[in-house]
Amino acid sequence: MFWKRHDTKSGAQALIALSGLGDAQWETGTPRRLFEAGFRQNPISYRCIRMIAETAASVPVRLVSEHDATDGKTLIRLLTNPSAGETGHSLLEAIYGDLQVSGNAFLELVRRGDDALVGLQRIPVGAIDVLKGRAGYAIRTANGRRIIRPDARGWSALFHLRTLDPGSERLSMSPLQAAGRAVEIHNAGASWAKALMDNAARPSGALIYGRDGNHLTPDQFDRLKSQLEDAHSGARNAGRPLLLEGGLDWKPMGLTPTDMDFIAARRESAREIALAFGVPPMLLGIPGDNTYANYREANLAFWRLTVLPLVQRTVRGLEDWLGGAVRGEVRLKADLDAVPALGPEREALWSRLSAADFLSEDEKREIAGFAPREVRHAD
Repeated sequence: MFWKRHDTKSGAQALIALSGLGDAQWETGTPRRLFEAGFRQNPISYRCIRMIAETAASVPVRLVSEHDATDGKTLIRLLTNPSAGETGHSLLEAIYGDLQVSGNAFLELVRRGDDALVGLQRIPVGAIDVLKGRAGYAIRTANGRRIIRPDARGWSALFHLRTLDPGSERLSMSPLQAAGRAVEIHNAGASWAKALMDNAARPSGALIYGRDGNHLTPDQFDRLKSQLEDAHSGARNAGRPLLLEGGLDWKPMGLTPTDMDFIAARRESAREIALAFGVPPMLLGIPGDNTYANYREANLAFWRLTVLPLVQRTVRGLEDWLGGAVRGEVRLKADLDAVPALGPEREALWSRLSAADFLSEDEKREIAGFAPREVRHAD
């Protein structure tokens, strides 16, 4: 039987132990850790969040409905100066940023004792507790908690805007959460590169001793280890010669194909982060991405596929929510005519409408997004 054979060859033999890969350790399981890793420590996701929030907030929101003069002035003031020291632009930017980081955003209408609307303020997502069922929300403050419940109509003074999440009825997931693993891989690549630079900007090596069966004594081992750490570790010691004695030999270790794949994986994770946020990698300067023919084409895709859907959904949500706080219907409009990036498309539309003789003037205005002209009756 083959397992009963005995090998009589003499000589030293080496025993090599191979171990498989362990399970990956993901550290962005909590919202706090995800925020630290994705917003504060990762340049790709940080830039994506800022680009989306700042670009979307640059689209002005106009009031276009007719209602009571007092309510109209109040809504215009809330949209332009929602609270002391804050503009409507900065408030929208914060809301869009909350949606990218946490998937949720909260706004609260502030009223005086006589029930008049005096302000509009953002509530940080971390200060919100969702009550069981549909009983409302609790806002944590320095003095305890404030409970906000919907009225008999179902309207609430706290507006909850959320991203798409079919698996949740209340709080939603965010693009940053979808990109969480790619963020960790990208951050791990940065840590690897920093560690490589800290170790003289080159891979580690091995000190070989005891070719004839000799071994270092514990004191010799501790002394050698201390000398290596003090005199030959770190970027400031790069290139310093290593003095060897007593049969020691240094064997440097070069970058393996696995190390090179690790660098490529970091670039791929950067593209995955951009994909989760809907930002074309070309706009972020990520190398190796030629999805679009030029920068202008990529920028237009960013506006059409990411920014405008976010703005329109937010405007429709604000329109419905503010309509429950005032008398009459509230109609808001995202002023796309103020967006320079959409200028070529707008000019092409106007040219086509001008050449469409089969359309009336009011029909052309409606297609272009304008209200019909006032009809004048002949005397």
